Amino acid sequence: MQKNNLFLPVFLISLLINAVFLAIFLSSQIVKFKSGKSQTSATQATAASKDNLFDEVNPAVGYEIDAKYGNLGPRMVALGVIDSKKFLEIYEKSNQSLTPEQKDILLKGSDTKIKITRDNSYFLLNFFWAVGLANKSKILNEGDMVKYSGKQGAGNFASTGGWTLAKGNTMNYYSKSSLIQLTKDQELLVESVASNIFRPCCNNSTAFPDCNHGMALLAVLQLMASSGATESQMYEAGKYFNAFWFPGNYYDLALYFKNKEGKSFQELDPKTLLSKDYSSASGWQGAKQWLAEKGLIQQPPKQAGGCGV
Repeated sequence: MQKNNLFLPVFLISLLINAVFLAIFLSSQIVKFKSGKSQTSATQATAASKDNLFDEVNPAVGYEIDAKYGNLGPRMVALGVIDSKKFLEIYEKSNQSLTPEQKDILLKGSDTKIKITRDNSYFLLNFFWAVGLANKSKILNEGDMVKYSGKQGAGNFASTGGWTLAKGNTMNYYSKSSLIQLTKDQELLVESVASNIFRPCCNNSTAFPDCNHGMALLAVLQLMASSGATESQMYEAGKYFNAFWFPGNYYDLALYFKNKEGKSFQELDPKTLLSKDYSSASGWQGAKQWLAEKGLIQQPPKQAGGCGV
């Protein structure tokens, strides 16, 4: 009887201990399950936020126009608007030394078609900046550049005073050389298109190329017009050249249109996108504010560059 009486309390204590361990085990499994579910949801949310938006804005294959470099490079070096030594050094200092192909474009000329990519966008920005600055143009001689400063004062803009890769005074080259031959109709086409293409660093159009991006795009439009490009082709080129030069800003705009109108970047009408309503500094800021209000801000993979060499 004493043995049986002793067994019962021991049995109950053992049962209680086992129950406690079982509860602890089950609790740990529930925690693991919940934790695993939470991690899976987080992974799915992260995966959902990752898309091909940046690849739409800056296609990995680049964007090609139906125009060639020709002998623009050697002519600019010969004129002095590009000091080849300074030009090469600026890329070496930024650890982006020119490729053999880019050196040929600059020093020998090239019959290859122009394609802007993630790797050469900086090279093309400076290259075409020099072209736009030196090419004789009604826009430079009679447009907003002189309207707001007088021809002598035009040297105080970022696109003129900021060009430090020439031999001597930059204004010695301002609209002085016929690098790109245009008919009157082609010149009017360039003026029309340029007037409707804005950029996120300011509220000015490409017809007022007071910074490097505007001056470079002006040259691209002139070269395209001389090669027989249509108005729609020029707007589309402006869309992608701007996007490669301002990747962060156009990532925001692509995100804006995707969420507000359900449109991919490829579907966006270039003329609408490039208008003051969206591509100017104030237009982009408006889109950015809308994204912020909706909690849709995403960090773009790359930010826009500055307005200097």
